[in-house]
Order: sequence, then structure tokens, then C-alpha cells
Amino acid sequence: MIFNILFIAYNFIVFAITAFDKFLAKQNKWRIPEKTLLLLALFGGTIGAITAMIMFRHKIAKSSYLIKFSLIVIVQIIAYYFYKKGF
Repeated sequence: MIFNILFIAYNFIVFAITAFDKFLAKQNKWRIPEKTLLLLALFGGTIGAITAMIMFRHKIAKSSYLIKFSLIVIVQIIAYYFYKKGF
């Protein structure tokens, strides 16, 4: 139960950070580094990041970012599969 609450809260935070980065981009201000956004996704914020990317059309035209993000999603799916299988 507590894990689910923390997971949802973390994804909400990642969503907010990604949305804020889009806001900064529109204002032509200093941006959150891509490495930071990718690390946030890697450590469990994929759902929040994807939601913000779709809602705010953030980083969806940047193929290098999308490739890295897709690799993170693939790694997470594989890790989840092996976790559920009991490895």
C-alpha cells in the first residue's frame, strides 16, 4: 500500500518537473538537463514523464531523447518481467 502511494507521488513529481521544463522552454529560460529528466524516468517516473510529454508535447520531436527514453522503458519492462518471474 505505501509503495503504491510513493509510486504515484513520485510520478506526480516527475510529471510536474517535466511540465515545468516545458514552461521554461517556452520562456527561453535555463532548462532542466535531459540527463536529469531521463534519470527521473529511469528511477520509476516513466508514467509521469510520458503523461507530461503527451499532454504538453514536450520532447516528442527530439529523436535522440525519444530513443534514450524508449530504451529506459524497454529496460524497465524487462526488469519487471524478470522480477515477476522470480529471478
